[in-house]
Amino acid sequence: MYYVYFILSLKNDDLYIGYTEDPRERFKQHNDGKVKSTKSLRPWVLVGYEAYRDKEDATKREYFLKTGQQREMLKIRLKNSLGKIKLANNGGRVAERPKARVC
Repeated sequence: MYYVYFILSLKNDDLYIGYTEDPRERFKQHNDGKVKSTKSLRPWVLVGYEAYRDKEDATKREYFLKTGQQREMLKIRLKNSLGKIKLANNGGRVAERPKARVC
């Protein structure tokens, strides 16, 4: 299987999109500073991923999502997840958004 994954920098809220055959190892590489393009923006948190049987499908999807307009559409699609992660930047625990009071 091939995976297109989305990770969020807790340093500056940058969303990174990549593809891999081994998402756990690749995520570890990002957080260990072994990926030149993401090293300076550590730590990273996994936001989500998509799985594909074919490498070409995964690489085409990655390329498509990295275009400006599609990146913004992805951010909109992941809005709830991204919001929870940003709120949760407290020792690694995910905190839910406080519910609004109805008066």
